[in-house]
Amino acid sequence: MRYLITGGCGFLGSNLGAEVLKRGDELFVFDNLFRYGSEQNLAWLRQQGDFKFYHADIRSYNDVEFAIRETKPDVVFHLAGQVAMTTSLANPRLDFEINVLGGNNLLESVRKYAPEAIITYSSTNKVYGDFDWVNFQETPTRFEAQNFENGFKEDIPLQFQSPYGCSKGATDQYMLDYAKMFDLKTIVFRHSSIFGGRQFSTFDQGWVGWFVRQAVDIKNGVLKDKFTISGNGKQVRDLLFADDLINCYFSAISNTDQTVGEAFNIGGGMENSLSLLELFKILENKLGIEMAYEELPWRQSDQKVFVADTSKAHSRFGWAPLIGKNEGIDRMIEWVSGS
Repeated sequence: MRYLITGGCGFLGSNLGAEVLKRGDELFVFDNLFRYGSEQNLAWLRQQGDFKFYHADIRSYNDVEFAIRETKPDVVFHLAGQVAMTTSLANPRLDFEINVLGGNNLLESVRKYAPEAIITYSSTNKVYGDFDWVNFQETPTRFEAQNFENGFKEDIPLQFQSPYGCSKGATDQYMLDYAKMFDLKTIVFRHSSIFGGRQFSTFDQGWVGWFVRQAVDIKNGVLKDKFTISGNGKQVRDLLFADDLINCYFSAISNTDQTVGEAFNIGGGMENSLSLLELFKILENKLGIEMAYEELPWRQSDQKVFVADTSKAHSRFGWAPLIGKNEGIDRMIEWVSGS
């Protein structure tokens, strides 16, 4: 099998790339090395085995077409993307070029030069908008979405909000439409909060890793001042460790009769959901520290709750998360401490 990973030097891309090499398949990595940590991940991935690297930009049709035409991949993991809400608000044009134009560059290149390839797309829960229509109950530690005790299914209304939600949502829909109109083998994953090793988190992306970093720095005496959070800390997401996501991707491409042309909500589910405040309490107990923070205003378009109901993925291709949030946080502490 020949695998091409766009954004292959990112957090998820490098983990998937290592799995491809472990399986003994042929790997091609496409990345412009723009994101912080990507060069370190490239160096690490080269230690895992041999592959061809394309130092290229998803915004360039020529770059994408050349890579697809040359590699003729069996599978494309399309992960290249602008992934921060704050960046999309600061530079919506850049967000559009990477997420929408880049996504179309890939689809058109595959349609012309590798029409039998399977494409998975890393989408987002933000395609569902801000959930203004949901009734939320506030408890001492979290918000709860009333009547969604098992999380949100894929049949809830799409509601693109924010440049990020629009750009990811547009390519989400293009992926599904190219399956209908051109018979491309596309699969869409609408992710919740993913975390794990090789994740170089920042203040606006990868919140679990970012706050684990704050906790480790407090433990080591590096961070002596209060850190900041946006909002009151009761916003909730479900956590999914990278190893479980890798299993999800490979299970889905092994069951294309059940997955092609479909979208799946992918996360840790309600049992692995946490608010910021609840994560802080876990970190305080694990590390013997106090997480002292200051509140900033809520970020624009920040969902109070998103938890994925993963029952569709389980019924279609037998996938369910196996690594619980506590084990995942332990592994994340270990990764952050050693990075």
